[in-house]
Amino acid sequence: MRALETRDVERYVQEHIGTFHQKRIQSIDDLRLTDVLSRKNPYLFKAKFLLTSGDIVRALADAHVSSSEEAIFGNWLEGLAIFINGEVYGGKKSGIKGIDLEFEHQDKRYIVTIKSGPNWGNSGQVRKMIEDFASASRTLRTSGSGMNVVAVNGCCYGRDSRPDKGTYHKLCGQRFWEFISADVELYTRIVEPLGLRAKERNDDFQRAYARRINRLTEAFSRLFCTEAGDIDWHKLVQFNSGVDKPPKCD
Repeated sequence: MRALETRDVERYVQEHIGTFHQKRIQSIDDLRLTDVLSRKNPYLFKAKFLLTSGDIVRALADAHVSSSEEAIFGNWLEGLAIFINGEVYGGKKSGIKGIDLEFEHQDKRYIVTIKSGPNWGNSGQVRKMIEDFASASRTLRTSGSGMNVVAVNGCCYGRDSRPDKGTYHKLCGQRFWEFISADVELYTRIVEPLGLRAKERNDDFQRAYARRINRLTEAFSRLFCTEAGDIDWHKLVQFNSGVDKPPKCD
């Protein structure tokens, strides 16, 4: 075990944060009207009294951006956590199904699955995680080492007032970052490096977002507005929920 140096975290962020921003832009560039219209509730748009193509397209795009950014940044934070643990404890990305990180400390082998926040899954997904922990533990224990295996669900932010779940531990926010780094203040110290060139990179994203909004708004108006300029709600609902497969659009 060795102490974590702030400059090591700063170096990792500087070298890798661009990947997050590139994937944000790629996500908005890949946004297709067909996909988002098929997944969203058209009745809700009517109930919210959305009257323009721009209003609907922006609502669709913002919902897409919010969910995709959470997933993209969650994956990025997983990489950061594995890097930090590797620096401190020599941990590594696990090759075991359902496990993200493995490391040893004080005669214990920790198997860790990393999530963004505490409310990451439904009961079925949590049950699958517990099954993966059990399977991984059996695999490690049958290797003949007789090691003490400890399963941990680590969450990069948030709280859980009952970390001991019986068959595994759920460590959130400060508890998680301290667990992988032995640094009680790491959860606050990593905030500053994450802002590296954030404004410049966000300006690039906003330009990509504006271009995509303009294209999707034009496509929506062409496909789902009357000649008078009103939204054709019958056509929109039919596209979303009709028996016949809808045509592809931008």
